Amino acid sequence: MKYKLPIFCGMFFMSVMGAAFADRGDFDLERWDKILTDIRNKATAENISQLVIDETLKSPSFIPAVIKADKNQAEFTLTLEQYLNRTVSDTRITQGKKKKHEYPTLLSRVENKYGVPRNVILAFWGMESNYGAIKSKHQLTNAFLSLIYDGRREEFFSKQLIALMKIADKNKLAINNIHGSWAGAMGHFQFIPTTLSQYGMDGNNDGRVDIINSIGDAMMSAGNYLNKLGWKHAEPIIYKVTLPADFNKSLMDGNTKKTFTEWANMGVMQMDGTQLPEDEAVVGLIADVKNIDKIIASQTDTCQTMDTDIAPTPVIHAYLTYPNFYRIKKWNNSSWYAIAVGELADKIK
Repeated sequence: MKYKLPIFCGMFFMSVMGAAFADRGDFDLERWDKILTDIRNKATAENISQLVIDETLKSPSFIPAVIKADKNQAEFTLTLEQYLNRTVSDTRITQGKKKKHEYPTLLSRVENKYGVPRNVILAFWGMESNYGAIKSKHQLTNAFLSLIYDGRREEFFSKQLIALMKIADKNKLAINNIHGSWAGAMGHFQFIPTTLSQYGMDGNNDGRVDIINSIGDAMMSAGNYLNKLGWKHAEPIIYKVTLPADFNKSLMDGNTKKTFTEWANMGVMQMDGTQLPEDEAVVGLIADVKNIDKIIASQTDTCQTMDTDIAPTPVIHAYLTYPNFYRIKKWNNSSWYAIAVGELADKIK
């Protein structure tokens, strides 16, 4: 049965927001009740304490803003250069260097235990939460219940909520005080609950894992996760190069792997136009394929206006990508994100 809901400033019975689905004009309270019952039954079957179950379901709220965010994720329209200017800013680099001097002992512990260099940990920290400056606002129990109700990824978000309840139970955390992004990512490194359940570590030896309030727990958890992904301590992430303007675009998606020598034989060069160094590492190649024609046209226009007899030849800026690059993509499956982590880590170093 579906009920029309009036608009209230406060909360409507089981703390369902009065404005819930106001744009659609209805809210299925039977479905909502069934979801709450299902979560209670699943949590009981997983031996989650009655205290955590009751706290989770005491005053559940449907959050329309969460559903709106899920349905209206912004289309990615930035060029790679624009994205890097935004994510690898001078301010973020400076802050990363400050954090390196602020937490030398902790970063050393992470590096020694998990083999992940401190500049890499700092780069992830900067990318994920701007070194903890970005505070997530959504109460995760309500965010997950709202997403479960919406139904687009009901099973996934049900698993996340149960995992969150287990985390709260095991670590004696007040579950309704745990906040994160609308999609459920939380803490300094934006772990979702199932990832935290698998890789979370007690970094400050207080007997619990709290990646929101403990930087030690957050860093050790990030180091453990990257270690389990196979991180190689001495291996680079990216190597910036130039390509001829007529280079085969189909080779620039990171899927084709060759040695430095093989890439060099195809015309790939260092940024200053010299030969690539000798390196037998097998690497991929990534460039902003979508905007290459526009970039080449811009360079050509610039060259034509230069007051010189020998104008520079247009080139494509690209990145050779080491295996660590692809380990980053297991954290966040975005080539541009992985490039940004690599750039930020190099500049913090």
